[in-house]
Amino acid sequence: MQTNLKLVLLASLVAAAWLPSAYAAPAEGDSMQAPAEIVGPLEAQARASWREDIAHIATPSEGCFQATYPSIVWHQTACHEVVPRVQPTPRWALLGASETAGNGNDYTLQTTSLITQTVGTFPTVTGVTSETGTGVASYGGGGILGANEYSLQINSSFNSTTSACKSRSGCTIWQQFVYAPDYEVQGSGAVFMQYWMIGYGTRCPSGWGSDGAGDCYKNSAAATAPDVPATQLANVKLTGSVTAGGNDTVVFTNGTKAYSSSGKDSVLYLAQVWKESEFNVVGNAGGSEAVFNSGSSITVKVAVTDGSTTAPSCVANSGTTGESNNLNLGSCTASSGTSPSIQFTESN
Repeated sequence: MQTNLKLVLLASLVAAAWLPSAYAAPAEGDSMQAPAEIVGPLEAQARASWREDIAHIATPSEGCFQATYPSIVWHQTACHEVVPRVQPTPRWALLGASETAGNGNDYTLQTTSLITQTVGTFPTVTGVTSETGTGVASYGGGGILGANEYSLQINSSFNSTTSACKSRSGCTIWQQFVYAPDYEVQGSGAVFMQYWMIGYGTRCPSGWGSDGAGDCYKNSAAATAPDVPATQLANVKLTGSVTAGGNDTVVFTNGTKAYSSSGKDSVLYLAQVWKESEFNVVGNAGGSEAVFNSGSSITVKVAVTDGSTTAPSCVANSGTTGESNNLNLGSCTASSGTSPSIQFTESN
């Protein structure tokens, strides 16, 4: 991210589907807090295929849903209004900022076609035994801090405008798809979307909050999910999807459970302009940093559906979240195929 580029932080945040005969009745899901279950290679592949399938199956309507392996039926659950424990605060990129990942120093996937879905995963995680959310002085030391305090974020760019900005000069949109442990209350994770209109003005529309610097934000309804220890990152997946004229959806999967929240694309009309995605594990709100133990190495994969098989661009220093981690970025590679992707490793 270039110097003086504004970075806005994370708020810091039923109808049955078809059921193929290949899937048996739902089984009880793994405990989110227990160590990862050891299964054979065939079962592991079956679960991986289920996680891929459930993320591509639209929820029946707007709202919050859960699904349990091996069923691919979404069941509606109660939504919750997200009232963040830490309010968002706008900041600027600073000279001499850390070279570790986040706060603009991140790779993003960029494509020339409109993205309809982004999937973020961690194909390889080694050496991770602990993680602690730590405040960053240049951001006022804020955030949700302590052991296993982090967030998973899929972020669009904030370079484009839509009719949500109501033709206000300089206004651009930014949308985040988020999983955050302890975001609402201690011991309860939240799966939600956060919407931003950057540079909208100090008088925000009804239902939107103001950050006091001309930016407006609000959250979608949130699905409640268990807290997942950072040591289990290899077991999780975050998916963000958009549908023009329909719903945008965030899906968080861990092991044999999936949690989703859907809201109208017309909040920001992201489906009209989405061509860039950032995904990573970073601090939990307030510009905080996810600090991993020495010897940690995490491979990050960002895959998209954009109607093409062309390899996307892997662009450095183009992240949009203010949160960060303490891992150093390695090189990035881009791949073509049915799910064009980028992949990089970060370690300390």
